[in-house]
Amino acid sequence: MSPVFTDPLWRISVCLNPVEADLLHTEPLRRLHFVAHGGASTISTLQSYSRLEHTLGVLALVAHFRPEDELLRVAALLHDIGHLPLSHTFEGLSGLDHHAIGLQLLRTDPIRPVLEKHGISAGAVVAALGTQPPSPLTNRSGLLNLDHLDSYVRSGRAAGRLDTDPAAMLRRLDLEEAAVSADRGTAAALVDLICAEARLHTSWDNVGPVSVVRRLVGQLLDTTPLTPAQLARMTDPQLWSAFDSCAATRAESSMIRYELHRLKVMAGRATGDRLGWEFSLRKIYRSAPLVEGERMETAAPELAAELDALGLLSTEFRVWWS
Repeated sequence: MSPVFTDPLWRISVCLNPVEADLLHTEPLRRLHFVAHGGASTISTLQSYSRLEHTLGVLALVAHFRPEDELLRVAALLHDIGHLPLSHTFEGLSGLDHHAIGLQLLRTDPIRPVLEKHGISAGAVVAALGTQPPSPLTNRSGLLNLDHLDSYVRSGRAAGRLDTDPAAMLRRLDLEEAAVSADRGTAAALVDLICAEARLHTSWDNVGPVSVVRRLVGQLLDTTPLTPAQLARMTDPQLWSAFDSCAATRAESSMIRYELHRLKVMAGRATGDRLGWEFSLRKIYRSAPLVEGERMETAAPELAAELDALGLLSTEFRVWWS
């Protein structure tokens, strides 16, 4: 990889430090190029960019806001290395947790020797990704962090719903300790993107394919010698190949890719005897930016109300093949 790259979304030019260049040559980082950020919804939408593209976007944001913070830059590169194939699609099955997997990978080959070569301890990177003190990458206080900022804006661009030039937006953003802060107009634009993302996650485009792939993964684990740990380190193409190689999953794997129009989704739990299966979304993301350094509830209550209304979206569904 070139020692300088320009992120195509934010248009930030980043000069890679030696440790960053070395990390980008390792298998856990290269693997992310073959994992779709949008998960199974890449089947039904144009959300086709990879986890590596998102990772480099987060690095670009850290390089913009905290250019001299080497540890935070390294943490940005490594924050997603534990992701499963198709990202969040079957998170939680068989206890699989990408956060835990990522922390384990930080402490083992080939990541640990690269960090040690450059005088960085894996423990320090783990701490930079932790919640105490809150990290600009991963704070879980309900406030917008850099990881989610890149996700919302990058997804908005892929879906054609980004009305603001990201580079111009970035000039109106600040990092207040561990949270993104915006002026009122930019905060409103971000809330629009956050709400659109939540509606995407609760729509047919996401619920249908995600629910099917979760079923297929369960069948794969039940009927083949494949272990959860082996499954977790696959790429997306390897997962589809595994589906196609298994008699229990082959037919439905083909259906979800080539006959997606036959899939039906109904919000809410069905009563009575119905075909299909139930599916529950694990969570709806709605982290809020600060508005000129203040919490949104105080500075822009009307925007906070828009995010609160996302709690009314259904997270329970019935899915079936017609």
